[in-house]
Amino acid sequence: MDTRVAILAIIAHDNGSAQEINAILHEHAEYIIGRMGLPYRERGMNIISVAVDAPQDVINSLAGKIGRLEGVTAKTLYSPQ
Repeated sequence: MDTRVAILAIIAHDNGSAQEINAILHEHAEYIIGRMGLPYRERGMNIISVAVDAPQDVINSLAGKIGRLEGVTAKTLYSPQ
């Protein structure tokens, strides 16, 4: 199955969602290349970027699950190939 490289950008406005985000990311651990999280305390949010190499339907599923969480925004940027 063909895979794509993508970056998932996550902004969590609610600190309570961190555990749910981590659980979803753990479910998809085999596809994750790396991740970086930045707490932005002045604004009360967390900024997370996740690099993945996965089939497009898996990436869409991951972004959808995270984006449906309360107080969380998720967007995906795909590589051209």
